[in-house]
Amino acid sequence: MIFAGPVLIAAGGTGGHLFPAEALGGVLQARGVAVELATDLRAKQYSGAFPAGAVHQIVAATPSGGSLPARGKAVATLLAGTAAAILLLRRLRPAAVVGFGGYPTVPPVLAATLLGIPTILHEQNAVIGRANRFLAGRVDAVATGFPTLRGIPPGIRTLHTGNPVRASVVAAAKSPYPEDGVFQLLVVGGSQGARIMADIVPAAVALLGVPMRRDLKIVQQARGEDEARVRKAYTDFGVSAEVLPFFADLPSRMAAAHLVIGRAGASTVAELAAIGRPAILVPFPHALDQDQAKNAEELGALGAAVVVAQPEFTPQWLAAALVAALDDRAALRRRAALARSAGVANAAERLADLVIDLARRKGAS
Repeated sequence: MIFAGPVLIAAGGTGGHLFPAEALGGVLQARGVAVELATDLRAKQYSGAFPAGAVHQIVAATPSGGSLPARGKAVATLLAGTAAAILLLRRLRPAAVVGFGGYPTVPPVLAATLLGIPTILHEQNAVIGRANRFLAGRVDAVATGFPTLRGIPPGIRTLHTGNPVRASVVAAAKSPYPEDGVFQLLVVGGSQGARIMADIVPAAVALLGVPMRRDLKIVQQARGEDEARVRKAYTDFGVSAEVLPFFADLPSRMAAAHLVIGRAGASTVAELAAIGRPAILVPFPHALDQDQAKNAEELGALGAAVVVAQPEFTPQWLAAALVAALDDRAALRRRAALARSAGVANAAERLADLVIDLARRKGAS
């Protein structure tokens, strides 16, 4: 092993935080660094594949929003989590702690700063999240997924590493853009799904002519409560479709797609760029920091993605967009190449370099 102790990775329990954390963990392990994960209960469906020798669940809560008593309770929970994290870190003696955002990151990263352990934050979005913004002034380094990070407190230096993508994404990125034939449409809603996709996409497909419907093959992620109605809609329209709440092999599904429709979470944008696929992006409109809108800007400005605000994302608008896509596949191929130009294929390696270098320098001081 490179270090006597592990690198502890801390991440909120959604795919948006855990997928890039998983990518870093895989690279660190390949370099002989032991990895352990600190997260929350939501991570159960993702953490099984996480490259960690142990997974530690530390209590955390979100203190923003809600009533004053609720916020007070959340702060008390974070303090209790920090106390527990201090005990954990004293036992683990990690070489470094790397936080990937979300309030479950706060207790272990804050504990590490109090104990003088090397600490790094990685911000996946183009706008810094609230947990990372709280921690940014306390850590040794802040790495970014996008070249520009909005909302970071003044005076804090950032290093652009790109957003780490999992090994399955790197493998999928080797697949060329699909040849002509049945038009493969992938519809995703992020790790939590998105009802808007279940409401709009089948209704848009219903507006297409029968020949175009026959030329479609749809893979769609839908929440469990929406799964049956979405599947029935496509069956009624005579459209070949596979509808599930979660696809463990999503990168290979993305590689097989001619076009992707989805939200604009940081992981989705990073994977679209790494694999090189054109997209229609519908940023989540209710985020306090409008992070998804900013995430989508890079691919939108390049021409790799069409970015549409949710109020304009209607069945009529989408049906017209699908007709245009089906009629001009050469344009989609050009957009795919533009998407790939924005990818940072070695982001996990670059972040691993930063972690190892910091741990060595600060550990030796």
